Order: sequence, then C-alpha cells, then structure tokens
Amino acid sequence: MYGVDFARDPGAVYQRLRRQGPLAPVQLAPGVDATLVLGYDAALHVLRSTETFGKDARRWRALADGRVSQDNPVVPMMTWRPNALYAEGDRHQRLRGAIDDCLARVDPHALRGYVERSADAVIDRFGPTGQADLLADYARLLPQLVMNQIFGCPPELGDRLQEGLQGIFDGIDAEAADQLLTNTLVTLVEQKRKRPGADLVSWLMAHEARLTDEEMIHQLVVLMGAGNEPMHNLIANGLRLLLSDDRFAGDLGAGGLPVEDALDEVLWTDPPMANYGVHYPFYDTEVAGYPLREGEPVVISFAAATTDPSLAADRRSGNRAHLAWSAGPHSCPARREARIIAAVAMERLLDRLPDIELAVPAEELEWRPGPFQRALTALPVRFPPVAAPLPPAVPTTPAPRPAPPAAGPLPVPTPVSPSALPDETPGDKRWTASPMSSTRPAATPPEKRPGSPSAARRRGWNFLARWWRGQ
Repeated sequence: MYGVDFARDPGAVYQRLRRQGPLAPVQLAPGVDATLVLGYDAALHVLRSTETFGKDARRWRALADGRVSQDNPVVPMMTWRPNALYAEGDRHQRLRGAIDDCLARVDPHALRGYVERSADAVIDRFGPTGQADLLADYARLLPQLVMNQIFGCPPELGDRLQEGLQGIFDGIDAEAADQLLTNTLVTLVEQKRKRPGADLVSWLMAHEARLTDEEMIHQLVVLMGAGNEPMHNLIANGLRLLLSDDRFAGDLGAGGLPVEDALDEVLWTDPPMANYGVHYPFYDTEVAGYPLREGEPVVISFAAATTDPSLAADRRSGNRAHLAWSAGPHSCPARREARIIAAVAMERLLDRLPDIELAVPAEELEWRPGPFQRALTALPVRFPPVAAPLPPAVPTTPAPRPAPPAAGPLPVPTPVSPSALPDETPGDKRWTASPMSSTRPAATPPEKRPGSPSAARRRGWNFLARWWRGQ
C-alpha cells in the first residue's frame, strides 16, 4: 500500500484484497504488517467495539519489540501520543469532551462568511493569470486562513505552524519540522495565556476539564493536523470531481448536481484519509472469521468500506452514512466545520470562475504515494482571466475585461503565504455561538445505512520532537 501503483489505482487493490473477505493482510510500508478492514459492517464493528479494540499504540507489539524501526515512514502517523485520538476510557471522555464543547462555540454562520471572504482573497491573487494549481494556490492556502481565525493564530505564526505540519506529514527534515512546530505552539499558547480571546485555544484553556500545558499542546497538534492536510485534500478531491465528472462538470444552473452532492460523492469514493483509524486488539480475537492477534495493527479502510459492493451505490446523494469521518467514540469531532469549509470553498471558486476547466485530462492527474491519504500532487486548471476587485477607497474607471488566454503557457501565479493575504483579527468575538457547556453531545452513528428503509512553559515542551517519532 505504499507504492505508486497503489496511489494510481487503490480501487483495484481493494478489489483484489476483497477476494480474501472483508479483512485482508497488507503491508503499510516495508516491514510493517497490518490487517486492512475492507467491509462496511466489519469496519463499524471494529470502530464501535471498545471492549475488544483500543487506540493506544503502545500496544503495537512489532514496534515495541523492535521489529518495526522508529524511523519507518509510517511510524509518525501511528505511534502513541497523549491526545484524544489515542486516549481511551475516562481519559478519552475528558479530552474529547473539552474538544467537543469548544468546537460547539464556533458559529457556523460566521465560519461560512469568513471562508467566503478568505476564498475571495485567495482567488484574487491568481484570478488575473488565467491558470492555477488549485492544490497549491487554493486548497492549501484557504484552510490555513480559516484555521488561523478559529485558533486565534496571528498569520505569521500560522505560516510557521503550516511549515511544521507539512514537514511532518511529508516526512521531510522531520526533526527541524518538529522543533518549529513545538516552538510555534509554545509561543501561541503563551500569547493566549496573556491575552485570551474568542478562539479555540483560549476556550480549551478555560474549559472545566482543566487541561495541563502538556495536554493543551497535544490537543492542538491533533486538531491543527486534522484541520490542515486532510482539509486540503478534501477540497482538492472535491474540485477534481466537480471538474471531471459529467454529472457535475456542466453548468450547475442547468441541471447539474449541486456542490453538496459532489461533496457527498467524494466522501464516499475518495475520502481524504482513505485508510486510518488504527486499532489494536486487547486479546486474540476474530472478525468475520478472520483471526486477529493481540497488539497487531488493524487499519480501517474508510475508502474500501464505503465502496463495499454490498452497499447500494446509487443511494449516495444526500446520504451521510459514509465512514469518511470514522465512527464510534473516536469519530471526527469537527465534521460540521470541515463540511462547511469544503462546501463553501468549492462553491465560491465556481461562482468566481464559472468557466474553469482542468488543464490536463483527469486521468493524467497524479496521486501522492502513501497508505493513509488520498491526495493529489497537483490540480492544474485554466480559465478566462478575471480582474481582482479594486479597493473601494481607490476611485477608478472599470478595467477592460482581460483577453481570453492565448495558446501557449500563461504566466504562473506568484506563490504567496497566508500571512501576505488580507486577514481579519484572529479570534474575533463573532465566532462565539453559545456559552461554554460541560455537556458532551451524544455520540451518533452514521446517519443512515445505504439501502435502509429510510434511507511547563518552554522547558519540557521539547518532548514533541521525541514523541512524534515514538522516542
């Protein structure tokens, strides 16, 4: 599951593995054996069976006894960390409860408005050129602007956080990336202790769960990590579908399916985290007749489970029973926010650039290798150039409409970091939707099964570089 062949056509690999049943043995990386759960029912069983399966990766026997080395490329995404993603029992309820309460305070209407304004600012940068790489020039920049606002992060710190997170996901100069991420988070937390605002960091600090400094830093890492790389890929994968699938690529006002349906479709077929949700059996057991050994990783294939041939593939529109957000107690706590960001990002781009089209055939788009993510390397597009709106304070006559793109290469947009884009004050009070609540929302399973009838300050914080690599 780590080569270019898998990245090019994971569906063919899933189809071959299904011949062995709803679970099958795989290699996530050289020397890293695991069991992949491909069946929808089997996936739900593992995700919900907290009495049999746990998330604490310290149970991973092959890593503990040295059969998997600490520098293996998949270890950073699998090793244990003291955050809500890997916690179990009462500790998980405490950490997850704080996250749920604080995310509930993000006003969805304010979030939508901020995404729209941020999308306009990003599009204004490349609109006059007539071409863009929607992954690098749009899908990566827009979520960072939004994350800066939600976390109350000044843009200059946001640039550094993005650089550190990207280095960790890509495994490039991981030690330097770890140190950059650590130092930046320390700075952000110290700023919020001095001047708390209407933002997620400040709300977590004030929550009745009384998170320690160490717990704070670890919750921020997992929240920011989930809000960046998977969010980039969700937007890019959705735009690819909209621009390449005949059901969506036509004029949306002339009978084409809307953006929300496209988002549902991509969450079913190309979820940004295609294979993850790693669990470890507490004891030797079996699922669907497949034997599972204590301490061996069981990986949920969200992509394979939701394309399980036993499901009704013609009932996806409006159906939210996919597993892209996982299920059970460790399901994604920010699915509401993620869906708003992705849907508005796609809608705004199509509104501003209605004649946009892929610059290469869809089958020539390349995917990044790796077992966990479904991620494009680039998403090149062309469109008639559009002039960015002039500042209202500068009186001028309307500019003539730019000429259509001529044959041959167009000027490439100048790369820009989010700190160079217009930004609002992070942590604006308009984010607050309701007072802090200590009541956790009830856990809910996927809404409808397809085919169902109704359908310590700086000292000591340098541990981040060590635990990220499992040291």
